[in-house]
Amino acid sequence: MTQLAAGNSIVVGVDGSEASMAALLWATRQARALEADVAAMHAWEPAEPRLAPYAPASARPTAAEQRDRAAQLLASTLREVFGPRIDNAVRAVLLEGPPERVLVQQARGALLLALGRTAHGQYGQPAIGAVGRACLRNATVPVQAVPAAARPVSPLGTAEAPRLIRSGAA
Repeated sequence: MTQLAAGNSIVVGVDGSEASMAALLWATRQARALEADVAAMHAWEPAEPRLAPYAPASARPTAAEQRDRAAQLLASTLREVFGPRIDNAVRAVLLEGPPERVLVQQARGALLLALGRTAHGQYGQPAIGAVGRACLRNATVPVQAVPAAARPVSPLGTAEAPRLIRSGAA
């Protein structure tokens, strides 16, 4: 069942990166100011593993296993940003499909769509990735690209050392 964001929501793309954590924290603060809620969205697609054709079938993850990994990534990202007590205004949403399509579709009718971006386009890469560029082109709501902070700041305003969250994606 597809559940679109309500008109008083901020949709945030969450992929486990420091940039998406910064976007989630930014969106939560904006939501408090606007008396809105936050839909923390993680879109995943079943991927064919890059294994040799003679690799055993048991080495290939099932779609259910991939979905479980995506759910774990979303949950661990929320715990990383909020700690053990996740803000009541934040709801985690896990959807299957291409991230750019899912985010644009889910943001219809929302206040805005928040995405993370690297601070300055590190390592010769653009500051906003392919998903962000697709969202900027196709979203029907304002899109806010939030830069990754050099040192993430907790919701209480104290600086924390950055922690690495590993995702299954390369």
